[in-house]
Amino acid sequence: MYRHVNSKTYTMAAGHLFCDMNQGALPAILPFLILNYGFSYTAAAGLILAANIISSIFQPLIGLYSDKASKGWMVPLGLLLSGGGLAAIGFLSNYWLIFISVMMSGLGIAIFHPEAAKTVHMTSGEQKATSMSVFSLGGTMGFALGPIVVTVSVLLWGLQGLLTLIIPAISMGLITMRPLNKPVTKNDGMEKKERTRPDEIKIDQWKPFSLLSIVLCVRSIVFYGLNTFIPLLWVSVFLQSGSSGNVLLSLFLLFGALGTIMGGRIADTYGLVKLIRISFALLVPILFLLSATDSPLLAGGFILLAGIFIFMPYSSMVVLGQKYLPNRLGLASGITLGVAVSAGGIFAPVLGRIADSYGIQTVLLVLSCISIISMLFSYTLSVDKKPAVNSRSVTER
Repeated sequence: MYRHVNSKTYTMAAGHLFCDMNQGALPAILPFLILNYGFSYTAAAGLILAANIISSIFQPLIGLYSDKASKGWMVPLGLLLSGGGLAAIGFLSNYWLIFISVMMSGLGIAIFHPEAAKTVHMTSGEQKATSMSVFSLGGTMGFALGPIVVTVSVLLWGLQGLLTLIIPAISMGLITMRPLNKPVTKNDGMEKKERTRPDEIKIDQWKPFSLLSIVLCVRSIVFYGLNTFIPLLWVSVFLQSGSSGNVLLSLFLLFGALGTIMGGRIADTYGLVKLIRISFALLVPILFLLSATDSPLLAGGFILLAGIFIFMPYSSMVVLGQKYLPNRLGLASGITLGVAVSAGGIFAPVLGRIADSYGIQTVLLVLSCISIISMLFSYTLSVDKKPAVNSRSVTER
């Protein structure tokens, strides 16, 4: 455990694991729905789109609501809805009822993230990137754990085995209620020199935040593309087994978890923006090499490296977004963890059409080109500095 990481951060990271486990679980549920109910691929993809759109719409709105005051109850409620929505699928066969359940799960995910990320920010002191990397690590591990939980549960008990998803949701919901009973304030966990003086007003920087959102959206498209097409590349292009493709995807996410932790420590030492720029500068050539190689061994190595560098800047970008909007931490968290992330899921059908028409390696080439946009826009981000402030004189008070 990190010496400077607050205990609330570990609690929120555990909650993040079980919340995002449901995001990782949904794609793994789709093959079972197709097999049992004969849903078309289009209908199945519609469920993914439903979860992402509902999250994109509601997370910034929930973030704005969270900014008005600390809303600790939102964390356990989000966990309950995210797990309960998917658990209900095991007892439904009507497509539109399943659609509504998926939307409920997406709403729970949207409710959880802004308040949880705001709590981490407010209680993390000066080691914000490290603390946010621990929080993000929970989400990454949950995303990787979701397919495993679904596969084991359905194989043992059928679709009704999805009820197991409600168990961690309820358990973690009860745990997260305790540390959030005390309202979180902006000075919690801060060093004295970090606290805002009464005569200072921090200024929200919307232009840098907008540029950061572009970087995050493009990064999300690349991540969803890799997450979707790594197993297909392994099976269709390199003619390997489906199980080995799933193993490689799990390794991709595990190396991403390693990159998340590395990124937080490096950013706290050398700066958020510098870490973001270096990560994308290294990611671009790796993706180009991946799209061009004919060797399964080299492709596997490039995929693992891509996992490190696509996850390495993520927690730093969340922290940077909170720095740009110091007066709207919930909104900043809702956008950086919600809208910007869901953009990749919304764009995924376009990549699927490219794969159908031109092949999977062409998709990887497109992702390589798209990643250049993130690299270029990372150089438009303002360098690390304390949030801008307006000072009010004594006579003004």
